[in-house]
Amino acid sequence: MSSLTNKQILLGVTGGIAAYKSAELIRRLQDLGANVRVIMTPGAQEFITPLTLQALSGNPVHTQLLDPEAEAGMGHIELARWADLMLIAPATADFIARLVNGNGDDLLSTVCLAAAAPICLAPAMNQAMWKSPATQDNLSLLEKRNIQCFGPASGTQACGDVGPGRMLEPNELAELTAQQFTSGALSGKSVVITAGPTREAIDPVRYISNHSSGKMGYALAQAAIEAGAKVTLISGPTNLSAPEHSQFISIDSAQQMYDASMQALNDCDLFIASAAVADYRPATLADQKIKKTGQDTMTIELVKNPDIVTAVAAHSPRPMTVGFAAETQDLITYARGKLERKNLDVVVANDVSQSGIGFNSDENAVTVVWPNREQVLEQRSKSQLARDLIDQFAQQLSAPRT
Repeated sequence: MSSLTNKQILLGVTGGIAAYKSAELIRRLQDLGANVRVIMTPGAQEFITPLTLQALSGNPVHTQLLDPEAEAGMGHIELARWADLMLIAPATADFIARLVNGNGDDLLSTVCLAAAAPICLAPAMNQAMWKSPATQDNLSLLEKRNIQCFGPASGTQACGDVGPGRMLEPNELAELTAQQFTSGALSGKSVVITAGPTREAIDPVRYISNHSSGKMGYALAQAAIEAGAKVTLISGPTNLSAPEHSQFISIDSAQQMYDASMQALNDCDLFIASAAVADYRPATLADQKIKKTGQDTMTIELVKNPDIVTAVAAHSPRPMTVGFAAETQDLITYARGKLERKNLDVVVANDVSQSGIGFNSDENAVTVVWPNREQVLEQRSKSQLARDLIDQFAQQLSAPRT
C-alpha cells in the first residue's frame, strides 16, 4: 500500500450519482495519511450534502466562487496553492468538457485553471456518454495536458445500462492517487540535502541563528524519496519530523553541517544546499553564561564559517550541486553571482521580503537560475514546489554531461 502521509488532496465533487462514493473516498484518502479539502459543484449538492463531506473531511466544504468571506482572501487562489494534487471524483462528461474549454464559471473549474498541482479525473457517466466521440476527444486533449484519468470501470450502471463509465471504487482511487507521488525519476541516485538553520553558540545558553523553519529542505527530501532516491538529510534544529526512509543527521552548528556534508559526498549524485547556514560564528565560546555588565553595548567578534556549498562544488568526485539564495533585493543579480562565484549547477532563489512565502511559510515562490536560463515557479505549496524542483534536477542529472 502506498502512502499519502502529509499530502494535501483537494477533492472536487461534480454532479453525478457516483457523488455518494465521495464520502467513502475521503475516508480512504485519510487512511493513507492525506489531509483532504472538498469543493462541490451545485450539481453535486443535489446528490450529497456539503455537511456530510465536511464532517468526514474535518474541513469546511467550498461551494461558492463568489463567497464574500473567501474572496476577501482570494479563496480560489488559496485553494489552488494549497493543493498537492487535485482529484475530481466523480468527473462528469459535462465537467470534462468544461475543463477542456478552460471554463472558469464556478469554483471548481476556476481552481483547476489556477492550480500548479497535478489534476486527476475519475470519470463517471453513462456508457453511451463515455463512448461518445466528443468525450473521447476531450479526454485525449486533457491527456496531452498531463491530466491523468483514473478508470472508468465497466459494469451495471444506475440507469440500468451495462458497460464502461462506472467510477472506480474509493480504495482504488486512493491507491492511484498515492501512486502519483512516486516517479522513479531519481531511482538509484544518492541525494544529500541540508536543511534548517544553524546555531552558532555564544555561551552555554545563547546563540546566533536565523528564521529558517527547514520546511523547504524537508519537502525536498520527501520529494526525492518519492522519486526513488537514497536520501541523506542533514538538518539544523527544527520542529519537523524526519521523512521516513531517509538517513537523518542532526546538527547544530555550521561546522558540524560542513563535516557531515563532506563525509556524505563519496556516495552522492546530487547535493542540495537548502539550509540557511550562518556565515559567521563567534570567535570564542564562553565557558559560562555571560553576565550583564553596566555597559550599554556589547561587542562579539565573529569569524567566517566554512562555505559548505563551495566546498561541495570543488569536491572530487563532484556531485551535481544546487545552491539556494534567500534575498531581500536584487534577487536574480545575487543568485547569478552566487551561481558563478561558487561554481554551482543551479541556484534556487527566493525573495524572503515577500509576505506569505519563504521562512516559516507553507508556501513559496522561486526563480530557478541555470547558467544559460531562468525559470519562475509561481507561488504554491512547498511540497508541490519541491516535487517540481526535484523533477527539474532529475532531468538535468540524466542529461549528458558537457
